[in-house]
Amino acid sequence: MPYDYKPFDYVAPPGLSGPEARHKVIIVGAGPIGLAAAIELANHGVGSVILDDNNVVSVGSRAICWSKRSLEILDRLGVGDACVQKGVTWKVGRTRHGAREVFNFDLLPEDGHKMPAFVNLQQYYVEEYLVEAALAHPLIDLRFKNKVTGLSQTDDCAVVQIETPDGEYALEADYLLACDGARSPIRQMMGLDFEGELFEERFLIADIEMQADFPSERWFWFEPEFHAGQSALLHKQPDNIYRIDLQLGWEADPEEERKPERIIPRIEKAVGHSDFKLDWTSIYTFQCRRLEKFVHDRVIFVGDSAHVVSPFGARGGNGGLQDVDALGWRLAAIINDGASPELLERYDAERTYGSDENLTNSSRTTRFMSPRAGAERWFRDAVLALSEHAPFARPMVNSGRLSLPCCYPLDAAPNVAAMPDVSRPGKVAPDAPLGNEWLLQKLAGQFTLLAIGCKAPEVDGQNTLALEVTPELSARYLGQATAGLYLIRPDQIIAARWETAEPAQVIDHLTAIKEGRA
Repeated sequence: MPYDYKPFDYVAPPGLSGPEARHKVIIVGAGPIGLAAAIELANHGVGSVILDDNNVVSVGSRAICWSKRSLEILDRLGVGDACVQKGVTWKVGRTRHGAREVFNFDLLPEDGHKMPAFVNLQQYYVEEYLVEAALAHPLIDLRFKNKVTGLSQTDDCAVVQIETPDGEYALEADYLLACDGARSPIRQMMGLDFEGELFEERFLIADIEMQADFPSERWFWFEPEFHAGQSALLHKQPDNIYRIDLQLGWEADPEEERKPERIIPRIEKAVGHSDFKLDWTSIYTFQCRRLEKFVHDRVIFVGDSAHVVSPFGARGGNGGLQDVDALGWRLAAIINDGASPELLERYDAERTYGSDENLTNSSRTTRFMSPRAGAERWFRDAVLALSEHAPFARPMVNSGRLSLPCCYPLDAAPNVAAMPDVSRPGKVAPDAPLGNEWLLQKLAGQFTLLAIGCKAPEVDGQNTLALEVTPELSARYLGQATAGLYLIRPDQIIAARWETAEPAQVIDHLTAIKEGRA
């Protein structure tokens, strides 16, 4: 295998020799989401214990497409540059029907952003970088080979039973974050189940190692000649690894399709030769489901433990990082500053909203890729036929609407209609160059009052950033306005905007946010 799966050291935890003091946060799962949550909390001054039953990064590429927003979050956590440098950057996607290219698209047609539209990078590299960052942080206690076997709650804490190679022990924490994946043992211990839809479709994922000159683009085929009647997807990854997804149909036998003698001939047809090595394979079914609620008293679900979608559109890992983004500053405010627990209800509301958007897009993708006989099939074929010649039909082609951060419905937030839609309340603050720096680097970790082309009102203790108008700032933040005042949350989400505002207006809205009312 191109990647060297080195095990991490197991260290006997102190709880084996005597009770440990109550922790602030326990995080179950050391995948990308659990690790990101720990680093995000640590950046806010909150310590955590991460418990993982394994001692190696995930085997196989798994999540590979990291969106611009995820890269911005990872940059805030200190690993964004490493991900971009190692990963394969891309922004062009090509959609084919049979042998014909129907159309192509550019996901980031404008310059002036630090992070690219997408980077393809195997999940094990992202985990490796996050593990290194977590191990280096004094507020993070990362414990491998610590398997959670039991869970209970009191009014003010969560209690877990843990099994290690040296015996069992227990831990208490003010809060527990379940970041333990789609098969979440924590979810099962609590008797919780997903709601939603399981689609009767199967796909093969194959990572192959080969020398090839395919460009760094996303290629999607409807009914390719090499895989008649189905669909296929190709992505380039680092280390000469290529991801190929092949639709198999519901009638396919998963056990048979896992066999190399079944997989290799399919790949040979797709790439046109046999000069490759199988690196990792998996058979999966489509699911579009989530928990009804993500917050259950002292237990908070984050990432795949809370919601699952089909992999087309790259909404799984990217959606999980957006969960971390929305949760970290809120939980830190509760723990550090005694903020209202209502903040967790706002996390629940925002991320169930975001999950529903992902589920809707993922379900529509599935129906377009696997239409039922009759109207669905007729519509799909008609759209594909039109799209090659009629641009109006191309947005209806759905091979996986690629992950974008949702716009939270902050309907009560102060807003200015003359300003651009790209920076309205509820959206991520758009990045922009500031000499040798980037705007988003200055909008992280605390509430910031961003004043563009004007003076910020004086609010005691409030971080402010005053900037002169530049072409990028004008296009992304001002529009028809001559000046703009923006309140940016610690997760870089725009909370409110004005052309001018008195200190009392800013204070009132800040208070509403911190009390969980906005």
